[in-house]
Amino acid sequence: MLPSLLNGFNNTETTIETTKSERTAFCFHGTLDLCESDRYCVHCGHKMHVNNNRDITLRHLCFGSTLSCLKFNRTQLFCPECGVTKMQAIPFKADGHFITRELYQYTRDLLAHGTYTLKQVAEITGLGKNTVKNIDLQRLKKMYTIDGKMLIKPEKTTKYLGIDEFKLHDGHKYATHIIDLETGHILWIAHGKKKQVVYDFINHVGLEWMDHVDAIACDMNSDFQEAFEEKCPHIQPVFDYFHIVKNFNDKVVSAIRKDEQRRLYEEGNDEAAKALKKTKYILTSSRETLQRKDQEAKDNKVISKGSTLFCKPDVIRKEGYELKYDELLRENELLFTLDIIKEKMTKAYGAVNEAIMAEEIIEIMDICEATGNTHLLWFRRLIDSHFEGIIAHATHRISAGKIEGINNKIKTIRRQGYGYPDDEYFFLKLFDLSRKTYVRNSPSHKICD
Repeated sequence: MLPSLLNGFNNTETTIETTKSERTAFCFHGTLDLCESDRYCVHCGHKMHVNNNRDITLRHLCFGSTLSCLKFNRTQLFCPECGVTKMQAIPFKADGHFITRELYQYTRDLLAHGTYTLKQVAEITGLGKNTVKNIDLQRLKKMYTIDGKMLIKPEKTTKYLGIDEFKLHDGHKYATHIIDLETGHILWIAHGKKKQVVYDFINHVGLEWMDHVDAIACDMNSDFQEAFEEKCPHIQPVFDYFHIVKNFNDKVVSAIRKDEQRRLYEEGNDEAAKALKKTKYILTSSRETLQRKDQEAKDNKVISKGSTLFCKPDVIRKEGYELKYDELLRENELLFTLDIIKEKMTKAYGAVNEAIMAEEIIEIMDICEATGNTHLLWFRRLIDSHFEGIIAHATHRISAGKIEGINNKIKTIRRQGYGYPDDEYFFLKLFDLSRKTYVRNSPSHKICD
């Protein structure tokens, strides 16, 4: 007999069957009570007659790894007065799915937990992956949208926002997300990385809501900066340490290393040129990072990813990253200049006064100008064109740390889902993900094949 109570269902026989996927299933055969309300026409109130019976099968909760289902006849009714037909109501059937409400709710609970992927939930419940995805989409729409269409406007205001774009699909397809830096919650996601994304967000939350925002952390995408300045001139864009250093390392340090290596080869100094091989990691790392790597090597710890300067661990322990770094600085004046700039940037971003920070940034610009190097002159122009947003960090001490953290989560969830072709569903998953509480070393759940 069926152990769980399903109102209106009378279990008469239970059989054990094997599904197409070769899983065992309990099949509960029975009858469905015809409710009094089903006997009368909703249009004319006349008593309806039984017109036909149709077999129906509903998936139900699993018993351990064993699936279960209900099989019964569903009555079709006919009104002789107005000619309307209708099917008998099933009180325990989930809307839009051939499953019971109990199984629907259990599936929702697993999805809301945030630990399982769609594939894992499908294996646990025995449902198809697309069915699980549709249940999850309904859950997310109910939580974050109005009538499944428009995003719910954030009720709580915030002082600081963060904005960044992320790769959506292969190729040149991007999306932009705007987050509340105080809570880390995503407030807006849209396709593209142009001004229109910002305009749409402001229209969504309203200018009154935006009046409470003091600053926004962003990268050096001029479209974002200009859009906020046009619509909300009181909001101060802030360019944090991470993006400045990233531009410095990617566009200046790496390029100068290659130029210096090429110059040394042309001058016939092959030994010095070879010394610059595989040095990108240490030239773009901070001294604190190099010291930590040296300590890890001394403690016989596994050198973390990215530490590819030396081929053999014994060489790492013998020479050390910091020692090699100092050796490179002694042998190359331009690399020594880069080290000075890195130290000054660190000092500048430690300032708590805009005037002091401005002095440090101006000194960096003067050093770049004095070298006459093409790449350093480019970096000087970059700092000059974003000067106000850089020194604003001394007043609004915000960073893109939470934004980058969400970007890493985006990569993880995309990898777990083997890509999400449904952008609407993917965006809602990200909304939900940003509101999950992070638990370090959460217990894993092994799924049996």
